[in-house]
Amino acid sequence: MSSVKHHYDNRWLAMGLLCMGALMIVLDITIVNVALPSIRADLGFDDTSLAWVVNAYMLIFGGFLLLGGRLGDLYGHRRVFLFGLALFTLASLACGMAGSKGFLILARGVQGLGGAIVDAVSLSLIMNLFTENRDRTKAMGVYGFVCSGGGCIGALLGGLLTGALNWHWIFLVNVPVGLAVFVACWKLLPRHAGEADRSDLDVGGAVSVTLALLLAVYATINGNQAGWTSLQTLGLMGAALLVFGVFLAIEYKIPVPLVPLAMFRVRNLTVASMAGILWAAAMFAWFFLSALYMQLVLGYTPMQIGLAFLPPNLIMAVLSLGVSAKLVMRFGLRWPMTAGLLLAGAGLLLFARAPVDGNFIPDVLPGMLLLGIGAGVAFNPVLMAAMSEVPQTESGLASGIVNTAFMLGGSLGLAVLASVAAARTGSLAAAGAGHADALAGGFHAAFLCGAGFAILAALLGATLMREAPVTGTAGHAIPTDPETE
Repeated sequence: MSSVKHHYDNRWLAMGLLCMGALMIVLDITIVNVALPSIRADLGFDDTSLAWVVNAYMLIFGGFLLLGGRLGDLYGHRRVFLFGLALFTLASLACGMAGSKGFLILARGVQGLGGAIVDAVSLSLIMNLFTENRDRTKAMGVYGFVCSGGGCIGALLGGLLTGALNWHWIFLVNVPVGLAVFVACWKLLPRHAGEADRSDLDVGGAVSVTLALLLAVYATINGNQAGWTSLQTLGLMGAALLVFGVFLAIEYKIPVPLVPLAMFRVRNLTVASMAGILWAAAMFAWFFLSALYMQLVLGYTPMQIGLAFLPPNLIMAVLSLGVSAKLVMRFGLRWPMTAGLLLAGAGLLLFARAPVDGNFIPDVLPGMLLLGIGAGVAFNPVLMAAMSEVPQTESGLASGIVNTAFMLGGSLGLAVLASVAAARTGSLAAAGAGHADALAGGFHAAFLCGAGFAILAALLGATLMREAPVTGTAGHAIPTDPETE
């Protein structure tokens, strides 16, 4: 029996505490999306620089997820989880007190670091707590439900706080929640270390991959203004490739790399990561751009935007809790993942035709519903596929890789699609289109590209995913450390 399972006599209590930490992370993402138009107006962001309020968080989050998971493996999950939770809570306080663009973006980056540690340790510990495949599927359903439920709460709370008070409170609300979760985890999580043999942490790998992506995203976000063939844009892209090459060299040479390159010979992990990049590129851009569409084109208030996001988040919550797990048990990993991604792509195609004078029920709700169903069905299969062929001792690393793919894909996708929207809006305005028509045209172009990303992810899953057994013990479905048997 594994040391983790031995010490967690009440695994579901531990699961609940870990989900509370994950809830904070999801809550923060959806709250911010609803409040983006208000932040834009108050601090003087323009459409392109506003993306950094999201990207500063996602880039640091994605860049340090792998290091966060490795820290948990080496120094004990409880200790590292509490550290990440404290850092996230303090950074939320700083975000709430921000009075300038630069300070808010910096605080969001620190918040992303804390969130990365919490998320990586939570997911890897859940995978190790539940070694029976049926229990693991159920636990992942609960985890998905909490993430989707956080989306519902965040959408409503963001609209309520921004409308009734101001956007600062969307961050300040994390402080009492973070303190409560910290105290509960401090008292109730077992104090065992759960440490592996310590070895040097690959800080160079984490910093270099994050820097490479920062350079690439900065070049993309500013490409419309600087010119796509300008010295600045090409130089930044070249520098990003160079730094990424340094990252690969580090991973190849050091004894204990952050990302052992041999991991990418694991087929399902690679396919799930590639699909995750494309799917997240579509989904994060949809959250960001649809909030702006509803506020700037349709004239919705923050509370109306929050209510509009409620249906897809409720659907994601319901599907991820029970239906998605049953679909995986019945049909395996490949087809639920493919079907979910295709439905999400169809939802984005509907948004690509949303008119300037649109109404909620005919023009917004159908796309929202399809995206909610698609994400709710696909979330669990993508995560489980990533870890279906790795040993349990590597589950933290595998979960870190697929979550990194999600966050970095989301960040790069948001940068690309925000630039597509800005470029199309600019060209339509130059051609004489009205302001609302030009904005809507830009959003249509971005949603169309996002639909292409989601459909391509579905095709990858359908054609390249290797089916894994989904019944019996974890030893059949997901190879484990012999000590756990």
